[in-house]
Amino acid sequence: MVSARPRNGWVVWLTFAVGLLLSISPMPQFMEILRPLWLGLLMTFWTLALPHKVGMTTAWVLGLAEDVLYGTLLGQNALVLSLITFLVLSLQQRLRMFPMWQQCLVMLVIFGLAQLVQLWLSALTGNRQPTLALLFPALMSALLWPWVSYGLRGLRRRLGIN
Repeated sequence: MVSARPRNGWVVWLTFAVGLLLSISPMPQFMEILRPLWLGLLMTFWTLALPHKVGMTTAWVLGLAEDVLYGTLLGQNALVLSLITFLVLSLQQRLRMFPMWQQCLVMLVIFGLAQLVQLWLSALTGNRQPTLALLFPALMSALLWPWVSYGLRGLRRRLGIN
């Protein structure tokens, strides 16, 4: 019988650590508004690739880590990241069949919804940002989705991550 031992699972967590670092890395002020949702992108890929290992619990834990790093209300980013993961898990079978351009459109909608929830939560806590410029990260994330997807798919194949 072939052993179904997990292989190279540490790489998944390493990509999440890199995503956390990219989320808090300094950027010029004019580019800050265009910062992609790195953890959202990584959670989306790994949820599609390994739905039996990466799911809602992982999203919640990473969201709490992001809350601690940003200094936001505890659970705010966890809720948003869990929403992204839930939507991706719900659409998983369809997303796998879509061509890349349709995946980008679906990612735009998913990340846009997540950013609107983020805006709503910010308004509830009194930290509302004045414009809907919060949707620009969703657009950037959707535009980066093909490169992130192809890059991580190649990494997964090369290292035999299962």
